[in-house]
Amino acid sequence: MIVIRKSEERGRTRMDWLNSKHSFSFGHYYDSQHSGYGSLRVINEDIVSPGQGFDMHDHNNMEIISYVISGSLTHKDSLGNGSTIVPGDVQRMSAGRGIQHSEFNASDKEPVHFLQIWIIPERKGIIPSYQQKNFSSLRKPGQLLLVGSRTGRHDSITIHQDVDMYVLDLTAEQSFTYKSEKGRRLWAQIVDGSISINQQNLHQGDGASITDTGNIIFTAKQKAEIIIFSFPN
Repeated sequence: MIVIRKSEERGRTRMDWLNSKHSFSFGHYYDSQHSGYGSLRVINEDIVSPGQGFDMHDHNNMEIISYVISGSLTHKDSLGNGSTIVPGDVQRMSAGRGIQHSEFNASDKEPVHFLQIWIIPERKGIIPSYQQKNFSSLRKPGQLLLVGSRTGRHDSITIHQDVDMYVLDLTAEQSFTYKSEKGRRLWAQIVDGSISINQQNLHQGDGASITDTGNIIFTAKQKAEIIIFSFPN
C-alpha cells in the first residue's frame, strides 16, 4: 500500500525569517494521524532568511540529520564542532544524553533551504556525537545511494537506529525499480521534481509511506531528487 502525504497538507510555521513545513507533528503543530513513521519522528522543510537561524538550544535522545537543498548552513555545538553544510552533504548529530547546537544561514544574501530530519535512536543515553560527509561525487542518476545506516556500511554516515537512508536522483522520464525487502517498509520524501511511485503521482514536498511488496517503481516526470528511508515493520 502507498499512502501519500501531500505537501500542502503539512503543518506550517511562519516567522519573518523562517518558513517551515512539517510532515509530522512538531512544536505547536499536532496531527494525531501524522506523528511519525516507524522511528522517523520529524521531517521539517525549512527556508531560513539570509543571516538568520536557530540560536543555541538543547536536544537529547534524538538522531538529527540536516540535508541542505540549496544555500549553506552553519552548524555549531557544545562538543566544539563547527562546520558549514552545503548541498551534497549529509550531517548527523546524535543528541544522546544531551547536546546544545545552533544552525544559521551561512549567507547574508541568499536563503538556505534544507530538511531537518529526526530519528528516534535505538536506545537512550548514548554519548553525543557528530558526523558529516559529502556524497556529491558518488551520486549518479538512476542509482540508489546509501547515505546513512545503522552500521555506517558502504561509507555511509552512522545512524543509531535500524534505518537505511538513501538518495535517488532521476533524470526526466528515468525509472528506478526498488526491490522491497521482506519485513521492511519505506518512507519516500520528494526533495525536488515530480515523480510517480507505482503510477501514483507525487510532487516536490510530498511524502509517501510504502508497505507494498514486490517491485516499487520510481519514475521521474521531470528531473527529481528523492530521499528514501527503510525501516523494519
